[in-house]
This record gives sequence, structure tokens and C-alpha cells, in this order.
Amino acid sequence: MSTTRRHLLKRVAAMASAVALPQVHAANQPLRLAIVPQFTAVEIYKSWAPLATLLEQRCKIRIELAVANSIAAFEQEFLKGNADLVYLNPYHMVMANNNHGYVPLVRDSSRLLSGILVVRAQDGVSSIAALAGQQISFPAPNAFGASLYMRALLARKHGVNINPHYAMTHRNAYRMVLSGASAAAGGVKATFQKEDPDVREALKVIFETPGVPAHPLAAHPRVNKELRTVMTQTMIELGRDPDKKMLMDGIQMSSPMAANYLADYAPLQELKLEKFVVLE
Repeated sequence: MSTTRRHLLKRVAAMASAVALPQVHAANQPLRLAIVPQFTAVEIYKSWAPLATLLEQRCKIRIELAVANSIAAFEQEFLKGNADLVYLNPYHMVMANNNHGYVPLVRDSSRLLSGILVVRAQDGVSSIAALAGQQISFPAPNAFGASLYMRALLARKHGVNINPHYAMTHRNAYRMVLSGASAAAGGVKATFQKEDPDVREALKVIFETPGVPAHPLAAHPRVNKELRTVMTQTMIELGRDPDKKMLMDGIQMSSPMAANYLADYAPLQELKLEKFVVLE
């Protein structure tokens, strides 16, 4: 065999190995599942660890949960392509797809995601205009419904300039209002409903954003297509199992359905939110 031919065969073999490597990784190595930190790490592990175990058993894979201590740290999971699987907000899905081609697998069909703006009930605030120039707390700059979309609507639709404060979590944002440190806070219905009754009663919702398809579970394209299909079907089956209702409610995906990037999330680019995105 000539030297040239041997060299050519080596290059072909190397290329084949490079193509096959992502599938080997998905099959033999733990898949890194990153979850947006809407809640505390303890709450996230409590909700997601049982699901991860079921996916491991039914899909014949291993999963490593990755729970960041901030949304900014979480964003690096998909902006750098570290996460194999990721549960993320709708606009994060756009960012993840644009950066690394992440593909949404499933989303909740039972609800749309909408942001809410809350004030202290005792303060008597009933209009957005009354918040002009005030400090408003948000979980993080790019929390979609609670902050990113909310801030864009306040500025563009209502012409209200505010002083944004980022409290790290939804819970912290709500408590900034309760303490009187902030005039209002951005959140979403799901996190608000998980608050204690006394917290909900002390706060009043004065504005709600239009709804969009909820958070998807997405996969990096290095996770092979066959596995992505199996995981999608498994999630849908879990959603149909009455015995798994509490588990699926816990991850905010009560009724999973197959997600489609072009239909569900690509249209969010038309909102032109780039001006309001803050990356750390």
C-alpha cells in the first residue's frame, strides 16, 4: 500500500472517529443534565433526582445532575455547550440553539409561560405607571417571563423606566417586595404558586405578560437522534402515568408533549429582546 493511500485512510478513520465520538459519549458516559435554578438547589434535587433515576432505568443511560448556584452560572452550561441535556426557559432555548444547535425534546402542553409583576397588597399600587423610577427586583437579567420579557414590555409598551435589581432567585425577588426594599418584583405563576399562602396573600399581581410555550427539556446535538427519540417518548409516557403525576408536576411538566423548535421557540426571536439580554 502506498504512503499516500495509507495517509488518506488514516484521515478517513480519524474523521469517522470524530463523527462517532458524540454517540459513544452519549452511550457510555453520564449525560450532564443542567436545570435552570428557579428554586433552591435542595428543591431542584428533590424534584429532578427521581426523574433522572427513571430516565436512567428506562433509557439505559446514566445522568449527572448539574445545579448551578445562579442563573448566570447556569447559562454557561449551554453557552459553552457543556450540558448534554438542559431544562431551560424559552429564550434560553433560542440562545442555546443559536450557539450550539440544542434541540428541544419535550415541553408542557398543559400551560403557557407568562411572567407576572407583583407589588405589596398593602401599598395600594394598581398601575404600572406608579412604578416609574422605582426599584423592581427580578430573579436574574435573562429569566424570560420574570425579567427579560417583562423589562422589555415595561420599557417598550408602557414607557416606564425602572431601576432593576437582580435578587438571584424568584423567592428572593418576592421577598424584596415584602420587606419594602423594592416596589415590585417580576416572577412567573409557577414559582408564585409554590410560595406559602401568607406570602401570596401579601402580594398582588398587577400585570401579566402574554403567554409563550413553556420551558423545554433540550438536548445537545451530540446526543444521538435515537436516544433523543427514546427520551422524548419516555417523558410523554411518564406524563400519561397517573402514578407519576406528582413527580411530573414537581418538574413543571405535568403533560409533556414533543417540542418543535421552529414552531415553539424560533418565533421568540421576533420579540427582538437582544437589547435586554445581560450576560455575565
